[in-house]
Amino acid sequence: MPREQGVKVVARNRRATHDYTIGDKWEAGLVLQGTEVKSLRAGKATLTDAFAQVDDRGEVWMYNLHIPEYAFGTWRNHDVMRKRKLLLNKREIAKLSREADGPGKTIVPLQLYFKDGYAKVEIAVGTGKKDWDKRQAIRERDAKREAQRALANRVRNRKR
Repeated sequence: MPREQGVKVVARNRRATHDYTIGDKWEAGLVLQGTEVKSLRAGKATLTDAFAQVDDRGEVWMYNLHIPEYAFGTWRNHDVMRKRKLLLNKREIAKLSREADGPGKTIVPLQLYFKDGYAKVEIAVGTGKKDWDKRQAIRERDAKREAQRALANRVRNRKR
C-alpha cells in the first residue's frame, strides 16, 4: 500500500487563540500506540484542555490530550488521557523550555494532523490573556467582519 502524502488535519484547538497570545510555533512528532493511531485516523481527538511541559530530563510531554478508545480495539486498547511524549530535537527543546519559563506562559497545542503518514502536533508558547484582552480581540474581530460586509455590499450594489 502506498504511503499517504500531504497533510490531513485531525483536530484544531480554536480555544488556544482565544485564551492565549500565541508566540513561536513548532512541529513535533507524537509517540503513540497502535489503537491511538487508528482512532486519530478516524478523526477523533480533543485538544481543548491539552498542554505540554518540559520535564527534568529534557523531554517534552503532552498532558490532557483526549484520544478516545478505538471502537474495534480489544483489551489492549490505550488509556484515553495518558501523557504522550513529543519528539523534538535538543535545540528545539532548550529553546522551548527557555521561552515557556516565564510567568503566565505555557506550551499549548494548536493542531493535530498527519503529515505524510506520520502523526504530528503543532505546539506554541502562549501567554495567557486577561478578560479585557479577550473582549478587545472580539471587538476587533467583529469590527473587521462588519467592514468586510459593508465592502461586499457596496461592491454588490455597484454591479446592479
